[in-house]
Amino acid sequence: MTTYWTTIHSPVGELLLTSDDSALTRLLFSPFTLDPTWSTERSAVLDETVTQLAAYFAGERTDFDLPLAPAGTPFQLRVWEALREIAYATTINYGQLALRVGNVKASRAVGLANGRNPISIVVPCHRVIGANGSLTGYGGGLDRKRTLLDLERRTAGVIDPADDQLTLL
Repeated sequence: MTTYWTTIHSPVGELLLTSDDSALTRLLFSPFTLDPTWSTERSAVLDETVTQLAAYFAGERTDFDLPLAPAGTPFQLRVWEALREIAYATTINYGQLALRVGNVKASRAVGLANGRNPISIVVPCHRVIGANGSLTGYGGGLDRKRTLLDLERRTAGVIDPADDQLTLL
């Protein structure tokens, strides 16, 4: 199976997109490593992903309609699917996410799965925050997490007082 790739510049830095040409398989923040066996040929999935990401960053899109094929364990796949159900411009905590995947005691495991999400932004792991409302842990870095949440709140017209409660730890 051929892996296709491209990179794009965004408000959160350079992003790597990969596809098997039927679905998006990765969306990673820089720095990243390119595999020399991957193809730079055009891919309809990557073209559509670039279009939808541009609209998202412009504040014109609040959800993504892309075929996804992340590689992970059955538990990780359940967590990543639950992440896609978190409404735009809102946040939940790890305990709430654990409840959504059917095991309220699995907060730590949910956090680990969240951290291994291979399709950032489209699978919105940035919308998961600490139980006390603080910004905690994000594979792309907390500055990127804040940028994404701020972008969504501005687009949705959410008033700023809630922002004051989100602090970087």
